[in-house]
Amino acid sequence: MDLHILDHRLRVTSIAKNGVVNYTHPLIKLIFLRNRTRCKFFSLTETPENYTVVLDEEGFKELHPSEHLQVESSIWLPLNVISNGNTSSSSQAVGVTKIAKSVIAPLAQQHVSVFMLSTYQTDFILVREKDLSVVIGTLEEEFKIYREVGGESVPVHGGILCQDVHNGLQKNGKEVSSLFAALQPTVHPVLIPQNHFCVMSLDPDTLPSIATTLIDVLFYSSSPKEGAQSAPSPHLDCVKFFSFSLIDGYISLVMDTEAQREFPADLLFTSSSGELWRMVRIGGQPLGFDECGIVAQISRPLADSDISAYYISTFSFDHALVPEEDIVSVTDMLRHQRKEAATS
Repeated sequence: MDLHILDHRLRVTSIAKNGVVNYTHPLIKLIFLRNRTRCKFFSLTETPENYTVVLDEEGFKELHPSEHLQVESSIWLPLNVISNGNTSSSSQAVGVTKIAKSVIAPLAQQHVSVFMLSTYQTDFILVREKDLSVVIGTLEEEFKIYREVGGESVPVHGGILCQDVHNGLQKNGKEVSSLFAALQPTVHPVLIPQNHFCVMSLDPDTLPSIATTLIDVLFYSSSPKEGAQSAPSPHLDCVKFFSFSLIDGYISLVMDTEAQREFPADLLFTSSSGELWRMVRIGGQPLGFDECGIVAQISRPLADSDISAYYISTFSFDHALVPEEDIVSVTDMLRHQRKEAATS
């Protein structure tokens, strides 16, 4: 397999719900007016807490500083695993569990924090730019590593870039291994809402056809509809979650079935099986960005059970989507994991 370090330098930001009105113009520009911006990597995810916006440096210029915008301080680089010589950006993603043992777990062992963004087309593993040498030193035995430079894929060899990493990992191998083994990640609580989710895509040329609906769902779905009853919602055990990504010309959407009904059925497309997904929401309080091993904690047991999953990190919490038919097994698995952690 090949590992590609993509030619994007990303920022991870959060827009407060009560402040999104101040950013609707730049967000609409980034979503719909591709010819008016040089942004090539854009992802917007709405959760009950906030809007997480991940975007490259060109897109980041569109977001003016304010009290409503939080910006994680690091520059993040997206990694992409390619197998059998085929770029996964042109076909449906296989899910984070396919890279759990080869990428996610080894990076967690080396105390590298990752930010995951699964889309319909591929799985992006975001790592801090300052951790890149550790990432390469950790994964180069498993992968042929390439870095995209000006649209060209250039092979990355250990050399000078990884020399310090290899010296650090090999000089005192037992001590280093013991150190990382001792860094056991916190077992975070999980929530399994009742929503059923779809992972879908859209031809970019048809994006204008759903513009009104997409704007309504993203920015006004919490507003009371005209003629709506004031009775409480029957879906109190559901969570608000909607994700839109426009990355290198490919569009990916994640939404629950209630939101899906708002869109024209003939424009959005999904896998041939039309699979529905359930969510595992990780974290009882905001997770932060420095803790490592959160993605591995969820993806490893799923990989061991051969259960596919999409994984979307946000500014406050993490979210894994698993097939609906596997949710009972996943629930039992996570309950057992937490019992073991409590008794250890």
